[in-house]
Amino acid sequence: MASDPDDRDFIQSIERGFAVLLAFDEERVNPTLAELATATGLSRPAVRRILLTLQRLGYVRSTGSRWSLTPRVLSIGQHYSASHAMIEIAQPHLLELSAKTGESASLAALDGRDAAYVARVPVRRIMSINVSIGTRIPAYATSMGRVLLAWAPDVVVDEVIAAGLPALTKHTVTDADAFRAVLRQVRSDGWSIVAEELEIGLLSVSAPVRDRTGEVVAALASSTSVGRSSVEALRSDVVPLLLDAAERISADLGHRSTARRDGFY
Repeated sequence: MASDPDDRDFIQSIERGFAVLLAFDEERVNPTLAELATATGLSRPAVRRILLTLQRLGYVRSTGSRWSLTPRVLSIGQHYSASHAMIEIAQPHLLELSAKTGESASLAALDGRDAAYVARVPVRRIMSINVSIGTRIPAYATSMGRVLLAWAPDVVVDEVIAAGLPALTKHTVTDADAFRAVLRQVRSDGWSIVAEELEIGLLSVSAPVRDRTGEVVAALASSTSVGRSSVEALRSDVVPLLLDAAERISADLGHRSTARRDGFY
């Protein structure tokens, strides 16, 4: 998020520090200072000062002209998990759902325009991207993201649409009106199935998880592939299991639903 020059409480140096940290990815595992400067749009002197500060704090190390993250960065994610009881509460339900379906089970939260994985029980690799805790995927083209957006404020949906709905596959919904209609259907059904919109061959189904106030705080998902299942099979066999697991997680978070099980929330 770009800084507002009129916001006196915004500390730009922190923004730049995180920009440098986030520039380390699968394509830039051991980048040079110049590569980080290009990736972040910052000057080389600025990146150098940030790297030296992060090195002093123990978050990066240098080897010759190249830089890499240290294991200390993992502590940031650990602090998130430790401070969010939802993840600990959801874990046994994820394990049970995965055992019943024989497929991966995940929990995601909305982070800007993306759905971010906060908990996961992998079974087999079904996506070309390496999915792990913290992985972000575009919300508009995923079942988890659509569940999160279906109950998000209108301004959030507007921002996602304004940023564009580029086609990731030939099946991706890219029309704004069609996308809004999809979200209305998700809200009506109480769950979402997405077939090959993020990646060819990938199928996923998701349902909302609510806290004690009734707010949707996460999306529970089961993922598979077209070679192992179908939309019809997900709807008939997996949706009931998913809704039950999501309802139990929500109940553990303090939510009490008076809706019938087949209508969910």
